[in-house]
Amino acid sequence: MTVSLPVRIGLIGAGGIATAHLAGYAAIPDRARVVAIADANPEALAARTAETGATGYSDFLELVKDPEVDAVDICLPHHLHRAAIVAAAEAGKHILCEKPLCLSAEEAVEVRDAVQKAGVSLMCAHNQLFMPAVAEAKAVIDSGELGQVYEVRTTDSFYNNFDPENMGWRAHTATSGGGEYIDTGYHPTYLLMHLSGGVPVSAFAMMSTHRLKFMEGEDSAQVLVRFDNGSVGQLVTSWAYEAAPGTDRFSVVGEKGSLSSDGATLRVRLRGEEERVVEHPQIDTFAAEIADFVECLETGRRPLNTETEGIAVLGIILAAYESSRSGKAEQVLTL
Repeated sequence: MTVSLPVRIGLIGAGGIATAHLAGYAAIPDRARVVAIADANPEALAARTAETGATGYSDFLELVKDPEVDAVDICLPHHLHRAAIVAAAEAGKHILCEKPLCLSAEEAVEVRDAVQKAGVSLMCAHNQLFMPAVAEAKAVIDSGELGQVYEVRTTDSFYNNFDPENMGWRAHTATSGGGEYIDTGYHPTYLLMHLSGGVPVSAFAMMSTHRLKFMEGEDSAQVLVRFDNGSVGQLVTSWAYEAAPGTDRFSVVGEKGSLSSDGATLRVRLRGEEERVVEHPQIDTFAAEIADFVECLETGRRPLNTETEGIAVLGIILAAYESSRSGKAEQVLTL
C-alpha cells in the first residue's frame, strides 16, 4: 500500500521528542507535511499548532479518524504507545512509533495483530541505525569480511541531570515500563541485535541505581544477550555516569577480524591486513529516519525496523528485567 507525496502526517504527542520529529519533516517539506497534532495538554497543543499550522486534537482517537491524515508519528510516553498504535492501525493509518514499541508481551500481541490485520506499515523509531558509521559497519558484516560474528558490544551512557522536579513520567515504572534501560538503554539494545544479525534467545542482566535514587527504576544496566546464530552481545548503559574516555560506541569481533566505532570514525581490522579507517560526518538521525519512513510509504518498501524487530528488542528488555530479579539467564519471548 503506497502513499502519494506529500505524505500527510498526524503527530500524536506534542512533548519534547516531537521537536526532533518536527525538524525532520521540516527538512523535507515537498515530501511530507504535518497536518494534524494531538495532545491532551492544551498549552503544548496550542504551541505546536501555532508552530505548524496543523489541525489540533485533544484526543488521538479523534486524530486517527481524520481523512486528511495518511500516517501517524507517535511521540507519547511509553505506556500510551500500544493504544495509539492499535487505534491508528484500525483506522488504516501507517505508523512511525517512538521507542519502545510497547511494554509487555500481551501488548506486543495486540500491536502485532492490529498492524498485520490492517495491512499498514509500521516503523519503529530506531534512529541510531541511520548513523553512517552503523550503516557501513552493517554492510561490512553482511559482506562476510569479518566471517562469523562472535561478539558484539554497545555502550550508551551519559550523565543525566534529571531530578524529581523535571523527570515526570520517566520516574515511574508504571508509565516508563522500567527505568533507564527501557529508555536510553533501548538504543544500544537494538544496535546490538542489528549488528549481531541474529534473533535473541536469552538474556542475563544486572540493574543498578547508582545516583538517581528517586527513580522507581534503575539508572544503569549491564546486559548479556545470546543470539540464535551463536553470537553473544553485551551492553552497558547508564544515566548515572559518562562512559570512560576511549570507550567504543560499538564493536564487533568475528572469525576474520573486528570493527569498532565511536559513532563517527569506523575502524576495520582484518587479520593480516592494515587497519582501514573511515571518518563519517555527524548527521541528524531523526531526520534520516523520517526521510526513510516517507520513502517506505512512497515505494512500499519494508521499513528497516517493523513490529517484528520492535517486539524482538522488547523481548530482550523484558528478559533482562526478569533476569535482574531471578539472578539467572532468562529466555526471550517469541510470538
